[in-house]
Amino acid sequence: MPYKPKKPCAHQGCPELTNNRFCPAHQKLANQNYERHQRDPETRKRYGRDWKRIRARFVAEHPLCQECLKDGKHTPVQEVHHIQPLSKGGTHDPANLMSLCTSCHSAITARDGGRWG
Repeated sequence: MPYKPKKPCAHQGCPELTNNRFCPAHQKLANQNYERHQRDPETRKRYGRDWKRIRARFVAEHPLCQECLKDGKHTPVQEVHHIQPLSKGGTHDPANLMSLCTSCHSAITARDGGRWG
């Protein structure tokens, strides 16, 4: 099946073609802008350097998606999910974490009324 045609980078004046919204050179700028100006400061505090270390350790201990393993599939972990969300009193404790692939994480988040509802 053919790929979609590439489209221009969304950064004003950039002539690069990309499969994503921004070309690689401008994606980093877009991420920095989001972190500085749009992301909630409380969220930024919860997901700092300590979280990156905890996440890396958890992924090393649980390298496969825990939901896919229930179905006998071996999918590499892409997301670390908080069973009890931090916004509802959850912690970064390993007992509150779950390693998931992106599709399982999206399904759980949608089912629990996270971002989308």
